[in-house]
Amino acid sequence: MSVHPTVEAVTKRIRERSAASRRAYLEQVDFHAGRDRGAQRLGCANVAHAFAAMPGNDKLRVVAERAPNIGVVTAYNDMLSAHAPLQHYPDLIKAEARVHGATAQVAGGVPAMCDGVTQGAPGMELSLFSRDVIAMSTAVSLSHDVFDAALMLGVCDKIVPGLLIGALQFGHLPTVFVPAGPMTSGLSNSAKAKVREQAAQGLVGRDTLLDAEMHAYHSEGTCTFYGTANSNQMLLEAMGLHVPGTAFINPGNEMRAELTREAARTVLQKDCPPIGRLIDERVIVNAMVALLATGGSTNHLIHWVAVARAAGIVIDWDNFSALSGVVPLLARVYPNGSADVNQFQAAGGPGYVIRELLDGGFMHADVLAVRAGGIREYTRIPGSGKGACIGAMWACPATTPCCARTPRRFSPPEGSCCSRAISGAASSRYRRCPKTATSSKRPQRCSIRRPHCKARSRRASLIATWSASCAGRAPRPTACPSCTSSRRRWPCFRTRDSAWHLSPMGA
Repeated sequence: MSVHPTVEAVTKRIRERSAASRRAYLEQVDFHAGRDRGAQRLGCANVAHAFAAMPGNDKLRVVAERAPNIGVVTAYNDMLSAHAPLQHYPDLIKAEARVHGATAQVAGGVPAMCDGVTQGAPGMELSLFSRDVIAMSTAVSLSHDVFDAALMLGVCDKIVPGLLIGALQFGHLPTVFVPAGPMTSGLSNSAKAKVREQAAQGLVGRDTLLDAEMHAYHSEGTCTFYGTANSNQMLLEAMGLHVPGTAFINPGNEMRAELTREAARTVLQKDCPPIGRLIDERVIVNAMVALLATGGSTNHLIHWVAVARAAGIVIDWDNFSALSGVVPLLARVYPNGSADVNQFQAAGGPGYVIRELLDGGFMHADVLAVRAGGIREYTRIPGSGKGACIGAMWACPATTPCCARTPRRFSPPEGSCCSRAISGAASSRYRRCPKTATSSKRPQRCSIRRPHCKARSRRASLIATWSASCAGRAPRPTACPSCTSSRRRWPCFRTRDSAWHLSPMGA
């Protein structure tokens, strides 16, 4: 099917804007790809240091037999539930590499912090900065320059963007991302929210609240809401950087270890393209479309500008805004709906969404992926059996509570917009309330809390969440009679029947 005219126009604008920087980037990729392998190029002392800790048979393979050597960059720690399962992945990868006549080394580790732990505490101030530390750590890990391919082990908010930025500095290497999957569903989001409300009203104590939170976040794996961590996984699928269908398979599932082995097999294939070639303007646009179609994290409006730039591609929020005018919302996963990511996966997950977007002309189909079958392979779900990880295409016969077909999409394509002022720019994400919601004509009150403010109204016919990015200083909006606060007034943008409120949000 032909690509939607708006998607094609946005891609064309990005390509034209990025022509010079993309050309310079690809020249560097080609230069590094044209060199001899590290074990043959580096000095003898360098090579000896690089492989000194390898088992004897692996040394023979990588030096004498010139076997491929995989560099593994891991974000493992057991502080983050999402990253705890990564502990034994390197052993699986090394064993699988040997089966295929290759070797693997843990090239290095990157830091990984959890916003869920640091929110409301001073540590949160390091959160966004950690992305660039992770990018630098990834580059340091690969800087030994003795690798023929790379595997990136990471999941959470700033980790995946940082790994991507770092990996793109070694764009000549075939690279596959390896996730750990979400934890199984615990206490439902609605039940958890009810306990939180009761705690805020003083109806239950800290023990009850803590018990509810620990039943919601209860085991290894990512949190089950569709925040930045799980949005990362959706975007990696849409970019063709995963083994297809691997994003939301739970830790401990019998398929999880097999998918990790499949990642090693995939990156060793001769037709696995270098990441610098794989990620082009069309792939970046595909990720942007997938984010919009699933109501993903607005944090990616910050991260994807940086990720694209690392590949010599220049995008901005106007591109997101233009795409949001046509891309339908196909999934409602908490906080954009009641379903969690496990229910989303059961309803078809990323494979279903990608299939609908490709069939609807909202994604580019003619792109590279780590699999020879291209992005169409990502419309399938994992099967069973070694070497046969990709099963039949997912078929979802009707609209479910968390997924919809493009002809029966949940809402009109109106999910994001960008506004600009002298003080900076702001991007919004908004959706219509269910038809059962009652429209309110009463002014909304803006409640200011540090570090961010949210304008809320349960009865509003439109819900808006705005993120502000300001040029060195706080925005200076005009006063709005609908918003009152002892600290600051914020502008109110009105449509014919609704009010949109602008509020600053942290990254």
